[in-house]
Amino acid sequence: MQPSNVRVVRFVIALGMTAPAVTAQQFTRNTTSVPANAGNYTENVDFADIDNDGDWDAAFANGGDQAQLQNAIWVNQGFLQGGTLGTLLDATAARAPVILDQSRDIEFVDFDADGDVDIYVSNTAQLVNQGNKWWTNMGGAQGGSAGFYQDQTATRWVGLGAAGSSIAVTQLIAGSFIDFSCDCDFGDLDNDGDIDLVHSSYGFGLQGNVPTRLFLNDGSGHFQEFNPSGFQLAGRDISNGNPGIWCAGAQLHNTTNTTGVNCDVAASPLDIDVGDIDGDLDLDILHGSRNELPRMFVNRLVENAGVLTYFRDVTGSAFPAGYSTNQGHYEQEMGDFDGDGDLDIYGLNWLVGANFDDASFRNNGAGVYAAGVVLTGSGSDDNEADFFDYDLDGDLDVFVANFSGQDRIYTGNGAGTLSLAAGLLPVDGTISLDADCCDVDSDGDYDVIVANDLTLANSNEWYLQNGTTANDTSAPVLRRLEQAPNRNTSATPTVVRVQVYDNAPYYITWYNVTALEVTVNGGPVTTYPMKPSMGQIFRGTIPGSLAGTISYRAVSTDKYGNTGVTTNLNYVATAPGVFASFCAGDGLLADHTTACPCANNGAVGNGCANSVNASGANLVATGTAAGDNVVLNGSGMPLVVSCIYLQGDGLSDQTFGDGVRCAGGSLIRLRTKNNVAGASSFPDSVETITLSARGGVTVGSGLRRYYQTYYRNSAAGFCPPETFNVTNGWTIDW
Repeated sequence: MQPSNVRVVRFVIALGMTAPAVTAQQFTRNTTSVPANAGNYTENVDFADIDNDGDWDAAFANGGDQAQLQNAIWVNQGFLQGGTLGTLLDATAARAPVILDQSRDIEFVDFDADGDVDIYVSNTAQLVNQGNKWWTNMGGAQGGSAGFYQDQTATRWVGLGAAGSSIAVTQLIAGSFIDFSCDCDFGDLDNDGDIDLVHSSYGFGLQGNVPTRLFLNDGSGHFQEFNPSGFQLAGRDISNGNPGIWCAGAQLHNTTNTTGVNCDVAASPLDIDVGDIDGDLDLDILHGSRNELPRMFVNRLVENAGVLTYFRDVTGSAFPAGYSTNQGHYEQEMGDFDGDGDLDIYGLNWLVGANFDDASFRNNGAGVYAAGVVLTGSGSDDNEADFFDYDLDGDLDVFVANFSGQDRIYTGNGAGTLSLAAGLLPVDGTISLDADCCDVDSDGDYDVIVANDLTLANSNEWYLQNGTTANDTSAPVLRRLEQAPNRNTSATPTVVRVQVYDNAPYYITWYNVTALEVTVNGGPVTTYPMKPSMGQIFRGTIPGSLAGTISYRAVSTDKYGNTGVTTNLNYVATAPGVFASFCAGDGLLADHTTACPCANNGAVGNGCANSVNASGANLVATGTAAGDNVVLNGSGMPLVVSCIYLQGDGLSDQTFGDGVRCAGGSLIRLRTKNNVAGASSFPDSVETITLSARGGVTVGSGLRRYYQTYYRNSAAGFCPPETFNVTNGWTIDW
């Protein structure tokens, strides 16, 4: 992923290093199951299941700074192809667009949410002006065959250079914009259910003056810049004092300010990562930088009531003093290598002095990192690191692709210590620019494919096959399931998120079958799927129409059938508007215990009997709370007497004249009315005030109120010596 031409001198020096002693190798180089791929200046490899057949395919970014080349696609010959699992054939000619460019990164992502993985290609304009590319998988919504790609760059960008875009019109080119992009990453930045883009740029000549930009997905795979500042650059670069585009504050290179006064969105990133560092379930940005200090930006969704308004630069508070030195910080990875449920950092070449030392940084759970621990044997010039579990003991290990020759593996102990493991890999003299890990041959362990540069003659991509006889038996670990608030029912679903950690690379964990298991009032379980938001976050929705006590938990199952679950959480969903009649004098409803005086029960659903109506008086609510047009209608009362409409904010259960009063708490007298022929209503047709306004409640608040109507009985009384009574009650959830 790094510019190969800027480090040749260091590579030649490193060739004189003594290779580590070779013992029994767990990984062997398999040359028969992959294509011979010499001559591609390969910068990056990525895995995905492009044809949805259950095995892992691969794509390669070719060219870099050296040449205009076509990117490659390798298809696994198992399952759909009916061949041997783990044998990869070059299918570039049939499946990839015929485009020659200088590609630095290739990312699989389902950007149009149709169930198959599309591709985003990051290109550099270091030698020839060009922009990044969108390749659409022609399966799914496209109606073609899954795993075949078409370039749709011109139609996937929206509003480049237009109002609201930070991109100067002079930078537009061929449906894209001129850029120097080495790595881009994806995630649901605004928690709306689709995948957005973090587009990094290292700038012309690695000068670090071109800003990183964010682009939001419209849900169907069209991307428009997120630029709440509204500022548009005059040209290619951003200057100190300019607005931070998507980050709070004014641009200031290398700032340590964390209050939102300043930020630095322009550096020389060769890698960028997205994940939830502070446990609030939204996605933050770890922003690498080759020549400057790596940076951290936190998402402010939670602080802004779930609305994406800006990010904040917290570099000065997230990292300890001296966390990175000098230049040459080529990459970093996030993963929970100490097993405490947050994202730690592997900082590759973050401590550059006499050596190019890698260091591990542990998260305290709130997105603040402890001092780095230098990793033994990491002093040579490394290029890429990936977390995986090579020995299947359930914790994360690290594969390091080395620019200077010998790749390495560090073994994790699950408690935060990473130790150099000797003798696991074959002797290596290549220039490794990237490595990705997955179970290529579907035998239960994690293999590696290494992308190599062309500078040396032996530049084929290396397939390192894991020879363990074990199988992955470690269940995913789910943390921080989001608590849904109590709510009224509506068409809007309840959205909940959860963190999912597994002993696999994050891009493999995204394929875990993850779902919400939901019950309503203790009934049967219904399953609703969750989708990866990227990072370690999965997002699911529960239908908003469900009413009652909703109990839910998250469940995640990996490819090998290992399943992890959360504990159950609950919330109450109440149907808005008229809820139910209650407090009937017939004694048939179990919502009160006080009996009608003199055992004079009324009819089913009515109040207690009165002097003119053995069935008792009745209260019915019509209309809807949502429409704020609820009317309380009383009937069955004695003729030509006044009645009072009451509202309570709590329950009571006591004899009240000839009836039982169930509306309690703080009582409000809404209105005194005269009835006609034993009936009245409030509000009536001549009233200008609504029930909610008189009762002091807000529509949509979810507040429950209790209503009854008090009325005078006959002068002689019905249950002597009392002379008043009440209707049944009615509850309304506003």
